[in-house]
Amino acid sequence: MELNDKIYIAGHRWLVWSAIKRNLEKMWYKNLIIKTRDELDLMDVVETREFFENEKPDYVFLAAAKVGGIVSNQNYPAEYIYNNIQIQNNIIHNSYLSGVKKLIFLGSSCIYPKESKQPIKEEYLLSGKLESTNEPYAIAKIAWIKMCQSYNRQYGTNFIACMPTNLYGPNDNFDLENSHVFPAMIRKFHEAKVNNKSEVELWWDGSPYREFLHSDDAADAIIYLMNNFDPTKEQNEKWEIIFNIGTGVDLTIKELAEKIKKVVWYDWNIVWDKTKPNGTPRKLLSVDKLKNLWWEHKIWLEEGINKSYKWFLENKK
Repeated sequence: MELNDKIYIAGHRWLVWSAIKRNLEKMWYKNLIIKTRDELDLMDVVETREFFENEKPDYVFLAAAKVGGIVSNQNYPAEYIYNNIQIQNNIIHNSYLSGVKKLIFLGSSCIYPKESKQPIKEEYLLSGKLESTNEPYAIAKIAWIKMCQSYNRQYGTNFIACMPTNLYGPNDNFDLENSHVFPAMIRKFHEAKVNNKSEVELWWDGSPYREFLHSDDAADAIIYLMNNFDPTKEQNEKWEIIFNIGTGVDLTIKELAEKIKKVVWYDWNIVWDKTKPNGTPRKLLSVDKLKNLWWEHKIWLEEGINKSYKWFLENKK
């Protein structure tokens, strides 16, 4: 990407969206296209088509999606599959029609089978059953991947799919109904501390393993791929290109809870509610493909927890 190229970041105010914008601005990219949902409804076919026809972006970071934790996925499965597929159809198709030079789509590690071999390689996609608690969302994301691959194959487009692991960082969602485990824990421990509660309730038994990546590292990897990876020069067919983005290191939810508890300075008990679902037993991504391109994460978990809690304290409502 040249510094004056028109770059559209789809996904206003979302965690990764804000990190991509922040990193691009630090790198002196001048021509970022930013649209709020009021300015551009990506669910609207006509609005999205007219936007691409008028703006004609050179590069697209597709970070727009309806996202949330287990509770939200269980309560609104129809919205998760419909909204995400609708957004993808509008952006990917119009990126092709308007001649976008390269598009990077951001998926999720939930696309991989529940009982997948560990660490999870990109080739394990569609090799087994999905986790039931977020299956509609995962199916929507898989459809995105296949759409990118299909457009590359049929139309010669340059669309890449990235699968970040569990992300956290500035502008995370700390709403307890819709948030992921990381921000939910920060809020629960903080509120227990300030309200002098003697215990914090968390789901199931804390045994599942999860991998966590700071959103600034995710954005750095995504921009790195946009600038340094050209599928057309690879031996493999370019429509098969998927990249996992992560740290290659995981820990149990119980271990994460203890780390966050320590940062928040909450000294009381954790109570595990075993009536709640556990989710996938383990989701550790293989990041060998990205490492082979000389990229690795920089922010380790302990530093990331401190940064996230500081951001929460400064921005909580």
